[in-house]
Parts: sequence; C-alpha cells; structure tokens
Amino acid sequence: MYNPGAAFSFLADMGGAQKYLFIVLAFVISGYLARGIAKNEFGKLGNWAAAMIIGGALGNVIDRFVHEKVVDFLLFYWGEHYYPAFNVADSFICVGAVLLAIDSIKHKKAA
Repeated sequence: MYNPGAAFSFLADMGGAQKYLFIVLAFVISGYLARGIAKNEFGKLGNWAAAMIIGGALGNVIDRFVHEKVVDFLLFYWGEHYYPAFNVADSFICVGAVLLAIDSIKHKKAA
C-alpha cells in the first residue's frame, strides 16, 4: 500500500505538499536527535532510541524521494479486523519514541 501522508494517512490529501513537509520535518528531527547523541544528552537507551528514530525517519524519506510516498507493506488481519498498514521504518520510529520516553523518565528520576 502507498501512503502519501503520515501515520494513518494523516494529511494525505494536501495535493503533494505534504511530501516536502514530511521530508523537512524528518531532517529537522533527525538533526536534533543526532546532535543529542553527539552531545551525550541521552543515556545509553536514549542513544539507541534516537538512532532508531533517525533510521526510521530517513528510511521513510528515501521512500518519499523514490516513490513520492511511503510504501507500507505490513498488514495484519484477525478475522475481519485489521491493523493499518505500516513498514519497518514506522516500527523503528514508534519503538524508538517509546524507548526515548522511557529514557527521559529514567533520567529525570536520576537527576
């Protein structure tokens, strides 16, 4: 399945402008997280989480450059119910975001 928007086809009907919005957003967030890794602002878990988010975001950027949209190829069914299609890059972003939140909570308690 092709997804011209973001999660759950958010902003998919913007007429193509969303492609550039999401590419810029991915580079800005990836740059911010890369700076955080370089300045050692995260713990070990946070560094891994940030790297996962960067990898997922840049993976989706590559799809947007090559296909003009993100290719979602994982679709799971249970009877007649299904979970919205996603890809490995989306999984990395989601898992990385949860791990980054856990790392943030962990560091607040330690401070």
